[in-house]
Amino acid sequence: MSATGLEVFDRTIHLTNSWLDEIMETLPRDRQVAWHALGAVLRTIRDRVPIELAAHLGAQLPLMVRGTYYDRFRPSDAPQNWRSAEQFLSIITAELSSTRPVSATDAAHAVFQVLNHYVDPGQVEKVRHALPEEVRAMWPQSKRTPRRAESVS
Repeated sequence: MSATGLEVFDRTIHLTNSWLDEIMETLPRDRQVAWHALGAVLRTIRDRVPIELAAHLGAQLPLMVRGTYYDRFRPSDAPQNWRSAEQFLSIITAELSSTRPVSATDAAHAVFQVLNHYVDPGQVEKVRHALPEEVRAMWPQSKRTPRRAESVS
């Protein structure tokens, strides 16, 4: 039986919990911290990559995660031009300042791992390559094979 009465809500809750569970394998076992880390890292990436690429990434996120991804999004201010891993991590640190202390580096690695696991590898590579080299070096390449477009007969 459906927990919410709507399959779309049940599915996004399930997927979001799967993402958070995986993040908690790296970060403290605290759902609130995992949720805030996920949002902080995703928004930092979103604000640095070109808008079209940010939208394509957003389209691949579970509905609930997509909500935090687009929270406070100002397309007219994007993309930002920070260039170093230090700047990337300082933005994440600032976003996580209201939660239990957690390393911005650990948060980034945990979210990169989840994106590599759940998002199409081709999309992940496009996003990685749009980031500065120092940040790209922090984000390991996905080991998954990109899905091929199915031919329509």
